[in-house]
Amino acid sequence: MSIKIYHNPRCSKSRKALELLEQQGLNPEIVKYLDTPPDENELRNIIRQLGVAARDLLRKGEEEFKLAGLSDENLDDDTVIKAMLAFPKLIERPIVIHGNKAIIGRPPEKVLDII
Repeated sequence: MSIKIYHNPRCSKSRKALELLEQQGLNPEIVKYLDTPPDENELRNIIRQLGVAARDLLRKGEEEFKLAGLSDENLDDDTVIKAMLAFPKLIERPIVIHGNKAIIGRPPEKVLDII
């Protein structure tokens, strides 16, 4: 079964998660999501596989979070998803997908939970 990691090589947590996967003898498909962001269907599928609300996938410390007015807790998933599509930097990282399961690698060791 294939493994995919939505990865930002500039992020230490993302690098560590990838390293942990490789230490297990895995060769995950690496998606540098800032260079190749997910489309809407892919992002919705990731959220579904994670079993979270779209808001739970947001990086709240990013400037784009403030600029897009995402601090309003009443925003619906569609609005939050549109913001993540416009600003992929808002998507939490790393995300590892294995089969029909997904996990956010924070802390990085969590990625081992789905392999």
